[in-house]
Amino acid sequence: MPIFAVHYVYSESTVADRDVHRPEHRAWLAGLLESGALLSSGPYPDGSGALLIFRSEDAGQLKDLLAQDPFARENLIEQARAVEWVPVFGAFAS
Repeated sequence: MPIFAVHYVYSESTVADRDVHRPEHRAWLAGLLESGALLSSGPYPDGSGALLIFRSEDAGQLKDLLAQDPFARENLIEQARAVEWVPVFGAFAS
């Protein structure tokens, strides 16, 4: 199954609202981790965004999944970029 790297970009104007919705966002991520759809995720240390690594059948299915993110539903993501990724070495390589 393809792997996708998803890059979220956040803006300073959404910090307070992200703090409010972070528990729901992280619960959503935890469920995806448990199901195997999410491989890893975490914020950038400077607060500018986050990297999420997913397994998904295709880009369309991933787009539908990302729309369910509480941060997305609350319009707290300035920009999201999802690209298929083919790891050759390391933990995510086949």
